[in-house]
Amino acid sequence: MWQLANKEITSRLFIGTALYPSPDIMEQSIKASGADVVTVSLRRQNPASKDGQDFWGMIQSMNLNILPNTAGCHSVKEAITTAQMARELFDTRWVKLEVIGDEYNLQPDPFGLLEATKELISQGFEVFPYCTDDLVLCEKLVEAGCQILMPWGAPIGTGKGLMNPYALKTLRERLKDITLVVDAGIGAPSHAVEAMQLGYNAILLNTAIAQASDPVKMAKAFKYAVESGRLAYEAGIMPERDLAQPSTPTLGTPFWHQNN
Repeated sequence: MWQLANKEITSRLFIGTALYPSPDIMEQSIKASGADVVTVSLRRQNPASKDGQDFWGMIQSMNLNILPNTAGCHSVKEAITTAQMARELFDTRWVKLEVIGDEYNLQPDPFGLLEATKELISQGFEVFPYCTDDLVLCEKLVEAGCQILMPWGAPIGTGKGLMNPYALKTLRERLKDITLVVDAGIGAPSHAVEAMQLGYNAILLNTAIAQASDPVKMAKAFKYAVESGRLAYEAGIMPERDLAQPSTPTLGTPFWHQNN
């Protein structure tokens, strides 16, 4: 168990609910992943409308922690309004805050994100901002009151993994007391292992599982990858060396002398 905001969480894998071939495959994949936090887009699913009832009932039946997001919002006003609606509909003050600044790579707008974050925190939200790996921006978000940050590994849906491991490592070293979740760009279980070995608290992904040939198997693969990466981080990974070093020391090594 570990602490995420005001809740005790079991899994360090968060999973999205979009793009699956069917609702049944989505349900199986979420269960296989072991995730107990799922993201839901208010724009895609609305539990107050009839067409969203089946989806909402399925999510409720799994007893999951809902993390609504403001996906698709391109302005501060739009993001704040969407967050307010999500709080009302999903009965949670959690929100994954997205304010998109560029349509090509869906990069967050750092200025709009910071402005919206300040306003939502003043309204009592627990903001999980989706941001880039920019240290200065992340420090400003923390100053605004964020205890959780969600920097990208790469642009949404690209599957490129960690484009800038140095920047992500720097965030982990500089923001020691902040919960950090790599969000976006994770395409393979090995990417998740790499992020977790840096000391990140969790991984959030969707496309890599939902659009796999077998989403259920891929969900299991990511479950074990996240667990493996976290265990490796906690165990302490050996430092890299420039020179080879024998695993068996020469001191005390037996030797034989043959008399002629």
